[in-house]
Amino acid sequence: MAGHVLGVDSGGSGLRVALAPAGAGGQTLTWSSPVPVTIGGRGIDARSLLGSVLPAADGLLREAGARGCVAVCVGAAGMAMLGDDLRAVLPAALRDALGTDHLALASDAVTAYAGALGQRPGVVVAAGTGLVALGTDLSAGSGWRRADGWGHLLGDCGGGAWIGRAGLEAALRAYDGRAEGSPALLARAEAVFGPAPGLPGLLYPRPDRPAVLASFAPEVGRLAPGDPVAAGILRAAARHIAAAAAAACPAPAADVALTGGLFGLGEQLITPLRNELRLQIPRARQVAAEGDPLVGAMTLATALARNDLRLPVDDTLLRVVC
Repeated sequence: MAGHVLGVDSGGSGLRVALAPAGAGGQTLTWSSPVPVTIGGRGIDARSLLGSVLPAADGLLREAGARGCVAVCVGAAGMAMLGDDLRAVLPAALRDALGTDHLALASDAVTAYAGALGQRPGVVVAAGTGLVALGTDLSAGSGWRRADGWGHLLGDCGGGAWIGRAGLEAALRAYDGRAEGSPALLARAEAVFGPAPGLPGLLYPRPDRPAVLASFAPEVGRLAPGDPVAAGILRAAARHIAAAAAAACPAPAADVALTGGLFGLGEQLITPLRNELRLQIPRARQVAAEGDPLVGAMTLATALARNDLRLPVDDTLLRVVC
């Protein structure tokens, strides 16, 4: 198949763009930035995203010797709840700039699903700064089963921001002399962020607060082998993650895949999570994720180009614009 496809992965910890030939084989070119897209009064700011994606896409197209894209998939964290501006602005802007014939706007949960399991049934837990579980059995009219993904103030339980916040809460309990505090976490918090009394002023005003909270999750993971409070936080996170997977699981014996940077915390999280998955969805098959959300965005863009999209389409999680 002639032409190129473009995939975009916009998350709480940055932005990535990939370009590849629509047909089999060929080189995939990528671009990335650690700066997240701005969230404003209308949710995810479309012009902020376009201000990064369009120059990146232009550079990748020039590197590939291509003029435009036959299909584009934009996957964004918060698309389901904060994507009104993206849905209003992106279709015309991307058609004008890239000449695309096919465009899909997807929640990052959907691109995580497509990256991990492709277009087969199952459930995927995507965990990085936030956390969401998404499942489908691909049957006609069944749609998506979604659990959590409510953001760091109302949910994302067990995700990176949740773990980081729990670690900082335990640090402040130790600072106050309250029960269940962790002197080890307090020492790490002050080494990373400065004196404990300054934490509220440092965190509360920041627009990237979820990413800052999540940046402390690896510290919790590093201390867990020797600190019972840190280990308890990871066990609690594992229970939350498994509960989200169980809620989104489309069938008792479905495939379950885990994807996202959170699982880089290692066995201190993975071992209790495996145990929790066996307890909460005992017949499910735990399988390795095939790829990440950027791979998923490329999978969806390629499926659009080939007229072979089999994952459920709806107005919020996966919208096919053209």
